Amino acid sequence: MKIFSLRKFPVRNKTVLLRVDYNVPIENNKIKDNTKILTSIPTIKFLLKQNCKIIIATHLGRPEGQVIKELRLNVIKNSLKKLFPKENIVKFNDCIGKEIKLKIKNAKTTKIFLLENLRFYEEEQNNHPAFAHSLAELANIYVNESFSVSHRKEASIEAITNFLPSIAGLQFEKEIFYLNKALKPKKPAIWLMGGAKLDKVDLIKQSLSKSNKVLIGGALAFSFLKAKGYKVGLSKVDSTSTIIAKKILKKWSSRKLVLPLDFIVTNKFNSRAKEEIVKFNQIKQGQIALDIGPETIKLFCKHLIKAKTIVWNGPMGYFEWSKYSKGTKEVGRFLGKVNANKIAGGGETSEAIHRFHLTHNLTHISTAGGASLTFLSGKEMPGIKALERSYKKLKP
Repeated sequence: MKIFSLRKFPVRNKTVLLRVDYNVPIENNKIKDNTKILTSIPTIKFLLKQNCKIIIATHLGRPEGQVIKELRLNVIKNSLKKLFPKENIVKFNDCIGKEIKLKIKNAKTTKIFLLENLRFYEEEQNNHPAFAHSLAELANIYVNESFSVSHRKEASIEAITNFLPSIAGLQFEKEIFYLNKALKPKKPAIWLMGGAKLDKVDLIKQSLSKSNKVLIGGALAFSFLKAKGYKVGLSKVDSTSTIIAKKILKKWSSRKLVLPLDFIVTNKFNSRAKEEIVKFNQIKQGQIALDIGPETIKLFCKHLIKAKTIVWNGPMGYFEWSKYSKGTKEVGRFLGKVNANKIAGGGETSEAIHRFHLTHNLTHISTAGGASLTFLSGKEMPGIKALERSYKKLKP
């Protein structure tokens, strides 16, 4: 997509408002996982080489329009300072205003500026044009490097593109490139779906339309088994999910679904409780299934080895406890043997991949969570639409 190519965009010597997603987990004033910050580094380095002044804008947490001390971005500034030790990084205590604009304009040696938490203003989440205009006044160019927020209509994502020539960042461009490979796949295409919820109906419908097979693991499987009349004991399932599963099973494309053959079950939701392997149709009334079993792992791998495109969303079991992590771990390890485009999306999936050191087995791991699921579901992304509109209207 040419419109998302930052490398071909005239940014040299410009002042750039770079919208990132640094909504990172913080504990005791320390960042627990800085993956989101690290993914923005290539774009920041590129802009520095282009002699740009970079104004970094992000949100943190859910302050709901209130100034909350714990959600100020001082810890983010410290992290950036470690990553760019040669740069003088200036953090402001606000994100809009004439004073900030003047300081940026008059700065001679500073190249990186950090605005305060955007969500201290309720106008940010309300997509207020006046707030977006105030942000736009700080810069000449807008770069969106927050694909993970681009499924929302927020002022720094959507409205701002009405006031500045706008382009996607390098990570944003990468996300679109690989997620498009999932929607326009080389065949055979296999979708591997797990997790706990069946609230991703659109994603399941999309998977059935784009794939040759859809392998269902995790708690997602119980809704389909129950819809087929099988007993699932105390395994995680609800009536709404079962109704949705029944509707999906009535479709002709549902023959693409591959459900588990066996599960690892226990009588108590406790990491120390004794577990056993049972067939999918032999789960007893008081049992909870917490992982796919060995026969299912073999079955899934048998399908996966044939694939040219694999889309993975959701763990295969309750991977947080080691005895129920085997399904997720072994299927993830097996992906390393498959010569295919292997794309993973979703927060839990990403967490499991990093926990079990499976990163090298994937072609692309989306850091976008909900946004990647929205994109894969085929729904409109306000952030992408805004960039496309701005490119046509305000291209420099």
